[in-house]
Amino acid sequence: MKLVVNNKETELLQGNTVADLIKQLELPSQGIAVALHNRMVPRKQWEEQPLQEGDSLIIIKAACGG
Repeated sequence: MKLVVNNKETELLQGNTVADLIKQLELPSQGIAVALHNRMVPRKQWEEQPLQEGDSLIIIKAACGG
């Protein structure tokens, strides 16, 4: 299934949830935020939030520094 992640076309190879996408992208489960169609998806809902062909997601990584 093809998705748009941070304005880049990405193919989700297995599964159909936000959690599946995070796992495929090898992102940490902490320190990131996910928005689906510009609406934040709470971390508790990642396992249940289904994705569909063409969905648009923004993934933000926390950064520290000064």
